[in-house]
Amino acid sequence: MHEGHRQRMIERLRSDPNGLKDHEILEVLLFYTIPRRNTNPIAHALIEGFGSLDAVMRGTYDQFLAIEGIGPFTANFLVGLTRLYSRLMGLDVYIEEAEPEPEVFNAREFSKHLPERFHEEETECIEFYCIDECGRVAFTKRIQSNEEDRAVVAAELIGDFVAMQHPHGLIAAHNHPGASSLPSSSDDLFTVRLCLLCELHGVRFYDHFIVGKDGLFSYYSSGKLEDMRHTYNIDAILGEEK
Repeated sequence: MHEGHRQRMIERLRSDPNGLKDHEILEVLLFYTIPRRNTNPIAHALIEGFGSLDAVMRGTYDQFLAIEGIGPFTANFLVGLTRLYSRLMGLDVYIEEAEPEPEVFNAREFSKHLPERFHEEETECIEFYCIDECGRVAFTKRIQSNEEDRAVVAAELIGDFVAMQHPHGLIAAHNHPGASSLPSSSDDLFTVRLCLLCELHGVRFYDHFIVGKDGLFSYYSSGKLEDMRHTYNIDAILGEEK
């Protein structure tokens, strides 16, 4: 089904390699490890997850596995590419000497990026942002909600994702299409679960944003996140004093 498209992409690579977009380069590379699937959505997911082609070339095995459609064989292939790219370009040295990027966890600054990411969504979806020790976004994963009208994701799925990525910190964001950004009771429950899951895995939970037609709600800025941390924590559940 995809043979004609694949052949056209390979011919474009030969005739005009500089004319290929970043995701198209990845799409062609994935032909050789994913022979019978459309690799275009996977290539897009890589760019969206890491933020850029350059960031993809710094990815890790576990981060690649978190991308839907990528299995161990392809993850190993991509890790080999990242090591080759880093050595040829001297990026290992460059990364160590580069000036650190501004910290992203500033609710006001970080939230500027969210409305654009969700503005075309007609149903609720959830994004998780893995934060490194310097406060930068290292990896992004979008998960479609299990229900159309509210953010619901199985705790097991989130737990597996956090355990696999094991980021320094985590930020969550989801949308209320055509509705207020104010959280519902189910949003509160979902946030409590995120707090507990992060605590169990030793990950700092920074914030949960909700994007609505009237703007954006931040659990951190509103003070609700601190109240939840005080009320719902592992010691409290086990009956132990903090």
